[in-house]
Amino acid sequence: MANVNLDDWQKQSSDNQKKYKHFLKVADKNKVLKLLPKLHDEAFEKVDCLTCAACCKNYSPRFKTTDIKRISKHLKMKESVFIETYLKLDEDGDYVTQSHPCPFLGANNFCNIYEERPSDCKRFPYTDEDVILKRPTITLKNSTFCPAVFFVLEKLQ
Repeated sequence: MANVNLDDWQKQSSDNQKKYKHFLKVADKNKVLKLLPKLHDEAFEKVDCLTCAACCKNYSPRFKTTDIKRISKHLKMKESVFIETYLKLDEDGDYVTQSHPCPFLGANNFCNIYEERPSDCKRFPYTDEDVILKRPTITLKNSTFCPAVFFVLEKLQ
């Protein structure tokens, strides 16, 4: 597998969107799934989320009912107050943060509720699971703001 240059990765990702889209459409699922754990680990040896935090600065995870219960309990808030304070319903009917960056993102890019964070945050950027193939639209979007997704897609080519 070729080396991946993370310098100017955003431009490279933008330039390669058609290539990625085609790859995700025709990829051998079993072969890709076998490679993902190693590529995921390799990506995070090179990418430090705390220097980036683009996901937390620009997007919101879905807050599922179990997330809302767990986080509101952790914050010692009623669920209804937690929802009213921090969340809104998006066009898909999912709870997401009212504002960007995420209200739980600290100035140092640390998450103030890291141990209780939503399951979407724990799983992001999905580079070690089948979501990368099952939801190509999400994968393509993620590749434009997450260097780890860019890295994995480049390695899979």
